Amino acid sequence: MKALITGASSGIGRDMAYYLASLGHDLILVARRKERLEEIKKNVAVNVKIIELDLLKEENVFALYEKVKKENIDILINNAGFGLFGMFTKTDLSRELEMIDLNIKTYHILTKLFLTDFVKKDKGYILNVCSSAGFLAGPRLNTYYATKNYITKLTLAIYEELKHQNSKVHISALCPGPVKTEFNEVARGVFNIKEMPSEKVAKMGIDKMFQKKLIIVPGWSVKLGLFLNRFIPWKLSLKITYFIQKRKYPNEE
Repeated sequence: MKALITGASSGIGRDMAYYLASLGHDLILVARRKERLEEIKKNVAVNVKIIELDLLKEENVFALYEKVKKENIDILINNAGFGLFGMFTKTDLSRELEMIDLNIKTYHILTKLFLTDFVKKDKGYILNVCSSAGFLAGPRLNTYYATKNYITKLTLAIYEELKHQNSKVHISALCPGPVKTEFNEVARGVFNIKEMPSEKVAKMGIDKMFQKKLIIVPGWSVKLGLFLNRFIPWKLSLKITYFIQKRKYPNEE
């Protein structure tokens, strides 16, 4: 099998590449940092194609599909994305619009194009790297939470459509809590609760995808938190999330 992974140069994407390679799957790795992709290629024993590309640009997303559509891809992993801490009135609008482009439009376009191909073949897997944020509203990390809500709910809806079509194509949403990656550095904040190793999240995401799980939530504490959130009022949930995020970015008011 052959997997295409976006955002493959670090974190969950990188660790998914290594894990899939250990299972014998060939790889197409996409990211801006070519040297990091070259390092992965050097350290695995499968065929690896490297594509250096900035997926913030919509035309590059379509160009990526055109470049690989004849590669007989079996697995699409949408992983590229970033966050931005801060109050909505103070965060940079241009950066937020870039986040929307990458976290939503890129996922949407690639899911649409590859899903259409997979349905025609009646086989294939799509794994959208979402977040536990996809089930919540996130004061002080507002746009990021909103983007993850979009992709999580889109994934759930597509799953149900495939089910009613009796399709053998499967789509999953990987929804971790805090993960030890470069997210904090890019988002300019700090997590105050324990972060899961990205290797563990990557392995669980791949394993559960192959088991055809719809929602994949690594870690019992995150699962418990999402479960309990169903039973508390929205305003209380917002207040709790606000103060959790405030602890990540304590100097901002």
